[in-house]
Amino acid sequence: MTTVIDGKKVAASVIESVKAATRALETDAGVRAGLAVVIVGDDPASHAYVSSKSKMAKECGFLSVQHTLAEATTQEELAALVAKLNADPSIHGILVQLPLPKHLNSEPIIQSILPEKDVDGLHVVNAGKLATGDLEGGLVSCTPAGAMVFVRQTHGDDLSGLNAVVIGRSNLFGKPMSALLLAANATVTTAHSRTKDLAAVCRNADILVAAVGRPEMVKADWVKPGATVIDVGINRVPAPEKGEGKSKLVGDVAFAGAAEVAGVITPVPGGVGPMTIAMLMANTVIAAYRKAGRKPPRF
Repeated sequence: MTTVIDGKKVAASVIESVKAATRALETDAGVRAGLAVVIVGDDPASHAYVSSKSKMAKECGFLSVQHTLAEATTQEELAALVAKLNADPSIHGILVQLPLPKHLNSEPIIQSILPEKDVDGLHVVNAGKLATGDLEGGLVSCTPAGAMVFVRQTHGDDLSGLNAVVIGRSNLFGKPMSALLLAANATVTTAHSRTKDLAAVCRNADILVAAVGRPEMVKADWVKPGATVIDVGINRVPAPEKGEGKSKLVGDVAFAGAAEVAGVITPVPGGVGPMTIAMLMANTVIAAYRKAGRKPPRF
């Protein structure tokens, strides 16, 4: 029988651990974890994400600060706000919601966030620490950190002797995911759209992670029997069976077929998605513990 991972349930257990760690830090060190979220413009999807992040931060017991800036905000104004948050001792995590409006350049903004407050794990210092195997010193990008929780729950901390294939090489997910698997002693192949005979490469994977943004690209015959399949894709496709003009969310893996072959698989929606916000909260607590000179908990 294939195990379908319940991402909401796992995320809820991470959040419970975050709440406990937040209370402990406030009791022991008098420090309350603080998260600042910055959003620029009127993108409805971004506003929905930000409100859920701010709501979760409050639920975790954080000092939760939200800065909502007008569409016309200049690069200089946004940079000045980040500098102010960098200097604020009550803020341990800074998140600038992407994408920014087209007239703004996101890269210098992200790189201007202090690495120790970069709870999205996108600063080159954090990416570099992860790439060199320093998992204790930096902050790890939230989605791969969440996917790794699933991998650890299935296989334990040591992946020695296991082959892992990550389809996708983005800085946001593919590269950090490969680095995390490598740090856990897996033998890792980073595959992508130009990989020759991708299906054959995937069939060798004990752990198969799909993050390419192509709906249901990974078919059942790409999956090694009994493999762990982590689907990071979120694609909206037409769903005429639901009625005219209707759509549905699917992953990068053709779930129904793959679920008959895999040992463990994540669904879309309800798999990796809920973990992203949970790991953002975990990163904020980790940052607060480090600032207080305390050893952070592991999530």
